[in-house]
Amino acid sequence: MPRTPEENDRIRQASKEKIRAAAMELFIKQGYYATSISDIAKKASISKGLLYNYYKGKEELLSEMVEARIKEVVEVMEEAFTLNTPREQLEHLVNGAIDNIHKKPEVHRFYLHLQTQPESDEELIKFSHRIIEENAKQFEFQCTIFENMGEKEPRKRSLYFSSVLQGIMLMISTYRQGFPIEEMKNQIISEFCS
Repeated sequence: MPRTPEENDRIRQASKEKIRAAAMELFIKQGYYATSISDIAKKASISKGLLYNYYKGKEELLSEMVEARIKEVVEVMEEAFTLNTPREQLEHLVNGAIDNIHKKPEVHRFYLHLQTQPESDEELIKFSHRIIEENAKQFEFQCTIFENMGEKEPRKRSLYFSSVLQGIMLMISTYRQGFPIEEMKNQIISEFCS
């Protein structure tokens, strides 16, 4: 019995996810430039030809990975936007960001590294710019939240909030053992959402 188009799409998406997961693991472990398409195919337990069936090369694969990461961030922002009060929105952002980092700390480190590429790295800098562009949109959303909370200087408050949240996220992704995640979430929510 032939597969339905839906079944084919499900199989395709599962294969692509397997490839992206293998690539992420190798990019984190070996670095982007030291990882070959052959390495990724081997790690994903597929043929190199099948990998090329989904992606033209490593750059296209990384591009899709960056867009998937941005989509995760945008979904958290969009969910927050549907909530009734600015405090609920901010609390949702805190929980979404910290929970995501707690689940995948190495992914956060990878994208942080990608964001800080030198301008001279023409291949990777475009991905850095794309992530930074999305972060700027998130910052503007946060500014709106703080403005709606009645803050006198919403941009400064948002900058401080972002600095604290990013610091917590970095600590979680770097010092996983014994980091008091729930206490830190409660602290930032208490400080900014009360």
